[in-house]
Amino acid sequence: MSIAVQARSLSRRFGAIEAVRELSFEVKAGEVFGLVGPDGAGKTTTLRMLCGLVDPDKGDAVVAGFEVSKHLDEVKDAIGYMAQKFGLYGDLTVEENMDFYADLFGITGQVRVDLKTRLLQMTRMEPFRDRPASKLSGGMKQKLSLMCTLLHKPQILFLDEPTNGVDPVSRRDFWLILEELVKDGMTVVVSTAYLDEAERCHRVALMDRGRIVLCGTPAELKANLPEKCYAIRGANLREIKHTLESRPGVSSVEMSGAALHLFLKPDAKLLDIIADLDIDAERITPSLEDILISEIHRAAA
Repeated sequence: MSIAVQARSLSRRFGAIEAVRELSFEVKAGEVFGLVGPDGAGKTTTLRMLCGLVDPDKGDAVVAGFEVSKHLDEVKDAIGYMAQKFGLYGDLTVEENMDFYADLFGITGQVRVDLKTRLLQMTRMEPFRDRPASKLSGGMKQKLSLMCTLLHKPQILFLDEPTNGVDPVSRRDFWLILEELVKDGMTVVVSTAYLDEAERCHRVALMDRGRIVLCGTPAELKANLPEKCYAIRGANLREIKHTLESRPGVSSVEMSGAALHLFLKPDAKLLDIIADLDIDAERITPSLEDILISEIHRAAA
């Protein structure tokens, strides 16, 4: 499988803040690749460097076979970039916004008609084509942004937290649209802070403070976590958490809904740690959220 995107030691500072540090990864053609991490992890800066919107202080990127720093026009022709903030025209209708962007891309005639029809049907936005963009819900605005981004048929789609602040149903619909695009051969690079969305990616790069802490498929990351993970249930979980954190062999303890997630070092024995506690413990497969938190704690230790 060919490589659609390659980042090579990308680094970028903003004053004293090191936003991205020595970032290297590859995205295969036809996959959904997720940049996953908390706010401030460097996801947006990474995407903007890959799209040629921000110059790296160090390193380079190759997108669609072109070195971004040397062939920016060719890169722009091959990609679509959807920023986190809604940037369309609120006083124009859905269709007028699409026509505006079609004019920018030089798309005319029957090609324009066919593209608009397909995109409106794919996103289920046909009934809203005459509605002003300012009157759309958050999820509809994101669908409109996506349609405008797709009008020139990009090979690679870069999405910066496209479902941030969007309701769960609209988030699901958005991801169903992305899955259809990938089936048609598109490559998608998406940043997200939602760990359930990361599960939908073919591969993910877990980021923290400008660096990649882990990269692989969700299944690989779960299988390769060195710590053993247990769900702990009982009364006074906060007190139990404080007690467990002080014990040898415990890597970390995190609140997770109505339970604690206990991470033990590879050589630690569960019974030695919880024998005197009135709790229930169950071995579980860690989630991507568990893994990211565990890696952040390991890096800080």
